[in-house]
Amino acid sequence: MADVSVSLGANKYGKAENRVVRIVRDTPRHEIIDLNVTSQLRGAALVDSYLVGDNALVVATDTQKNTAFAFAKEHGIPSPEEYLLTLGEHFVSSFDWIEGGVWQAEQYEWDRILVDGVGHDHSFVRKGQGTRLATVTKQGGLTHVTGGVKDLTVLKSTGSEFAGFPRDKYTTLVETNDRIMATSVTGRWRFLPEAVEAGIDYNGLYAEVSAILLATFATVHSLALQQTLFEMGKAAIAARPEIAEVRFQMPNKHHFVYDLSPFGLENPNEVFIAADRPYGLIEGTIVRDGAAPAPDAWVDIPTFV
Repeated sequence: MADVSVSLGANKYGKAENRVVRIVRDTPRHEIIDLNVTSQLRGAALVDSYLVGDNALVVATDTQKNTAFAFAKEHGIPSPEEYLLTLGEHFVSSFDWIEGGVWQAEQYEWDRILVDGVGHDHSFVRKGQGTRLATVTKQGGLTHVTGGVKDLTVLKSTGSEFAGFPRDKYTTLVETNDRIMATSVTGRWRFLPEAVEAGIDYNGLYAEVSAILLATFATVHSLALQQTLFEMGKAAIAARPEIAEVRFQMPNKHHFVYDLSPFGLENPNEVFIAADRPYGLIEGTIVRDGAAPAPDAWVDIPTFV
């Protein structure tokens, strides 16, 4: 093989999907925080680990894993964002050659099991309404924090239209002024740096923004999923001054009226077939006017425009 000239491009390494479960036992009524944590580090000095296999500066992925678990005990998990901020600061301050990194968490939420109408002290059932997301990115001396949600599956049985689109010889879709609209929302919101520095009630904000996204989806009479996406992001930014921008990915979960005419039956938008693929894939970003862009906050977060 002929000699070629190459160089190492962007890189990072770490331990992915550490399932960190913290039980708070300060009182007989326990609390549970359930995270899926990924830690990845980067730095120019790490180049020799790739080029010649020199591990002298490699903070082992196992060390990153152990630190994630130890910090759940030493520092607690007041919120996923605050936990990741503490974790990230530890690595860049403890190892001079680590210039930055990415720390991500998914939070699986639990409700108390009701016994005779009262929440049990130490028994829980998993919630089924979306998975909370948090990311901390340290790059170029700056810290970026995002929150978010994924797998937030929503459906409205009316209040949605789709019409007025261009037609050509390949167009078969029928216009409709009354359809099911369903999607699985992945949304992430980036916090203004000055808000992060001042301190944010991340848990309260997540609860409020999640409720706003659901209420906006429900109440906006939608002419297209794109319009609903924009209104959801606008409502979140309007409600919370800490948010600089919101990014969404929303696949259509198509529901088509099933043809019952071969069986002598009418079907006035009552029986549908749910089709899982192919599907429309809608993405968009809603930005607070005047907010400074922060592309480094998003570079390691997949599937976003």
